[in-house]
Amino acid sequence: MTRTDQDTWDLASSVGATATWVAAARALASKQPDALIDDPFADPLVRAVGVDFFTGVLDGEITDESGGIDADADPEAEFNIQRMVNMMAVRTRFFDGFFTDATDSGIRQAVVLAAGLDSRPYRLSWPAGTVVYEVDQPAVVEFKSTTLSKLGAHPTAERRTVAIDLRDDWLNALRQTGFDETRPSAWSAEGLLMYLPPEAQDRLFDAITTLSAPGSRLATEYHLDGAPALLEKRAKAMASRWGQYGFDVDVSTLVYRGERTPAAEYLSGHGWQVSTTTRADMFAAAGLPIPTGEGLHALQNSVTVTAILQ
Repeated sequence: MTRTDQDTWDLASSVGATATWVAAARALASKQPDALIDDPFADPLVRAVGVDFFTGVLDGEITDESGGIDADADPEAEFNIQRMVNMMAVRTRFFDGFFTDATDSGIRQAVVLAAGLDSRPYRLSWPAGTVVYEVDQPAVVEFKSTTLSKLGAHPTAERRTVAIDLRDDWLNALRQTGFDETRPSAWSAEGLLMYLPPEAQDRLFDAITTLSAPGSRLATEYHLDGAPALLEKRAKAMASRWGQYGFDVDVSTLVYRGERTPAAEYLSGHGWQVSTTTRADMFAAAGLPIPTGEGLHALQNSVTVTAILQ
């Protein structure tokens, strides 16, 4: 489904289905030996979405082998499940650590943008008095809140939901939910930027800067020049491979192309002190195998950012 200016989705379609895919990877990563992350809510949330493909992945009925991948014969095969599991484990660990470091520094206000099926308000150990805001489309927020309530889950921080599309006036919606822009806050924009047009990415960072008091922190990620072509190739291979099992979302039709200012550069120019690392370095730090060939190139061009507002 090609994107339109006011498109919406649930967790079984369009951009929402990619959030469910990511949650499925987190669920599998949590079950790995010596797991890097622990997300006990990912599995039940994915199952509640009710898509056979995702359930099959969780149950081990759909594997790399069933998708036609022979890892021994083709170690560079694009987009296999284990590679995605590793990638999500590393990425989740990074953002988990970001929030832990932010609260250790004294920040007690966090905002998760495009929260999807993320369960950090329920699974991280937040200090007393912390408020976590989750921003996403109304259907996504309602589904997650209802499902977690049925599971008997309780947030470990004060959780406040902001059910709004980021293309709408989410700044005032956040303010109306009690966000205090006079206090430092911690922001995450995880797996989000490529789903925004270039100018919308700039507007997002402008809005975050407007709402942030000095000392606020931001974590995000982006892709350097050359990475989009590799990501498109991977997305089309993914649609071809898994379409036969019911996952017919071509992610390459959901992202926005066009020249954009790299996130680190834009933030540096707007008062943020920025540090970066590549996904390949994060793999190495986690002790996970780094793909060779194009897979390595894609990881080297995927950059994570942490920033502190001066």
